[in-house]
Amino acid sequence: MAAPKEAVEGPLVGAVVQSTSHSRFLVFNAKTAGILTHYRVELTQEFPKEGWVEQDPKEILQSVYECIEKTCEKLDELNIALSNIKAIGISNQRETAIVWDKLTGEPLYNAVVWLDLRSQSTVENLGKKIPGNNNFVKSKTGLPLSTYFSAVKLRWMLDNVRQVQKAVEEGRALFGTIDSWLIWSLTGGVNGGVHCTDVTNASRTMLFNIHSLEWDKELCDFFEIPMDILPKVWSCSEIYGEMKTGSLVGVPISGCLGDQSAALIGQMCFEEGQAKNTYGTGCFLLCNTGRKCVFSEHGLLTTVAYKLGKDKPVIYALEGSVAIAGAVVRWLKDNLGILSSPEEIEVLAKEVGTSYGCYFIPAFSGLYAPYWEPSARGIICGLTQFTNKCHIAFAALEAICFQTREITDAMNRDCGIPFDHLKVDGEMTKNKILMQLQADILHIPVVKPCITETIALGAAMAAGAAEGVSVWSLEPDNLKSLMREEFEPQIKATECEIRYATWKRAVMKSMGWVTAESSENGQSGRIFSSLPLGIFIVSSMILLIGARYISGIP
Repeated sequence: MAAPKEAVEGPLVGAVVQSTSHSRFLVFNAKTAGILTHYRVELTQEFPKEGWVEQDPKEILQSVYECIEKTCEKLDELNIALSNIKAIGISNQRETAIVWDKLTGEPLYNAVVWLDLRSQSTVENLGKKIPGNNNFVKSKTGLPLSTYFSAVKLRWMLDNVRQVQKAVEEGRALFGTIDSWLIWSLTGGVNGGVHCTDVTNASRTMLFNIHSLEWDKELCDFFEIPMDILPKVWSCSEIYGEMKTGSLVGVPISGCLGDQSAALIGQMCFEEGQAKNTYGTGCFLLCNTGRKCVFSEHGLLTTVAYKLGKDKPVIYALEGSVAIAGAVVRWLKDNLGILSSPEEIEVLAKEVGTSYGCYFIPAFSGLYAPYWEPSARGIICGLTQFTNKCHIAFAALEAICFQTREITDAMNRDCGIPFDHLKVDGEMTKNKILMQLQADILHIPVVKPCITETIALGAAMAAGAAEGVSVWSLEPDNLKSLMREEFEPQIKATECEIRYATWKRAVMKSMGWVTAESSENGQSGRIFSSLPLGIFIVSSMILLIGARYISGIP
């Protein structure tokens, strides 16, 4: 006779984390914020042309189903009844765009990922239409016109994908970011699925007015996007619908946040001036600015931080976005083959303890904040015959920290109050070399919670606190601060400033490498055709020597 399922102390809340590289499902105890169990599935990224980054929406959806089912199996093995799960929250990679057919449920094109650069010519053409004295796009959205955001990806699909064009003409098309695709599918899809998004994801489209909290007709007209394909916008914490398939049928989906907003909540940054930095595929620093929009004069974004309930106030944030953080580790592994696993970068960096004058600018998708320079491309400079793969690994970690330093400097200037510490989270914070480097380069303490799953925690908190669920209290007295680990600066400020100044010089050299035409056509070879022959030969020799030494070829 099977043992009866155990009741656990406190209700449980599930959290879907759908990131660029993988999907996860985690189950939290709503009373203790402890993780009971979880499951993870890696995802494929496709690069059909230079600068293009795509993912299969069906693979993403299937990975989420698999994570949920495998986690439920683990709960069963732990003898915990699934009826203890009272709600599900969703967090997601934000600006990635999907268009699908509401009659068949089939995606009409691959998901165009936030890192994708194919829309640069679209951005340049649209930029010519904005009056020089009235940047209404930025004033309404808080965002610069950039390939980063969803509207230009959707515009590209409308211009170039016949299946999307035809579905729009016939009234069959639905548009959304990853959260919309997941919620619509999980709540029934073609059989009554809920087509919605939340304010944090909507605020990253360039179609959403962050003041009125509505889709903006002037913006939609500017991008020539029909408003009837857009999802309904909800708060981050309310019941959107119920699971219609799988082991958790009937469980409400009641939390939805873009991943960086979820991390802000998971780090308990509920007070104005509190900030966090998340190290994932990219790097994202958000600072809570309360109920007021603070518009940056130093290259940062103004965005919606969260709205935790239909009748709750909207909270805003300043954000510094770095395109390439963890992605540089993946590049070293997959493209150069100098790492056998992502974790090996810490081993290699520790072996040398210095970049030995090597600087790495990983501008694979141009430079995001504070430059917003799409013409930049990645460079490795300062190479000598002594440079080996360990120095390049160290330089890659330094690059993540230097990019964060640029963001914190910009945020300090905008806010007027320098940070006295930096809260951090994300997968890469497991790398102690990276965390120590970050403290050294910022020259302030870096504070890491012992629970690094702050994105999942934030999504769970929003779901559990929703009206009609109410199993997670967000009252200040009930929020326990997480245990933490601190990294103190260990180098002199003068050394830090010298290294930072050299990094800034290297950044300048990474700019101006491509035009819209060369990027769009995958013809970056044109870059070299405009260089003097001597520089071309020297550059080629340096790259060849560097490649040989990295590979260990004598």
